[in-house]
Amino acid sequence: MNRRNYQRELDRIIEKNGEARPKVLLHVCCGPCSSSVLEYLTQYFDLTLLWYNPNIYPEAEFELRLETLKKLIGDMGLADRVTLLTEPHRSEEYYARVQGLEDEPEGGKRCTECFRLRLEEAAKAAKQGGFDYFCTTLTLSRHKDAVRINALAEEIAAREGVRWLPSDFKKRDGENRSIELCEQYNVYRQLYCGCEYSFRKREEHGI
Repeated sequence: MNRRNYQRELDRIIEKNGEARPKVLLHVCCGPCSSSVLEYLTQYFDLTLLWYNPNIYPEAEFELRLETLKKLIGDMGLADRVTLLTEPHRSEEYYARVQGLEDEPEGGKRCTECFRLRLEEAAKAAKQGGFDYFCTTLTLSRHKDAVRINALAEEIAAREGVRWLPSDFKKRDGENRSIELCEQYNVYRQLYCGCEYSFRKREEHGI
């Protein structure tokens, strides 16, 4: 059983850094998940955000979520404190990665490969950009397995030769804080994870 407390590990890194502000490449999956994570991490790190989410379906939803993120960054007064790197849709990369896993249940192997794809892109960008760490907002949601995400990221970090910033952003009421911020800034909150398969599943249930 994994008994690691990723939030405490992050606390120790922050404490060790003191007044230093390491450079972090933060993969961002959407505005709602980014909200409380940005509020928290900008206190201790210099952030560059990476928008790479080829899983999002349809492309109009991809654009809507990106614009939502941009608006949130401005509304939170962070436009001059963070840099946003945006990757195009490139949905073919996602479909190639999950080929053969189309019928997997939500939260299963298909999701693992989706996490892996985005974390690999973040790690490569962090290495290329000379960042001190890479991280992701994915651990904010209670629907996302933080143990699985951290394990995947550590495996990728070791392979790429970059450092992973451990996280479980849902801890300490992070998810509830994100809901408060979304209400405060009138942020669009999507009703499905992002991929075509989660979209179709909600359609089947009439949601």
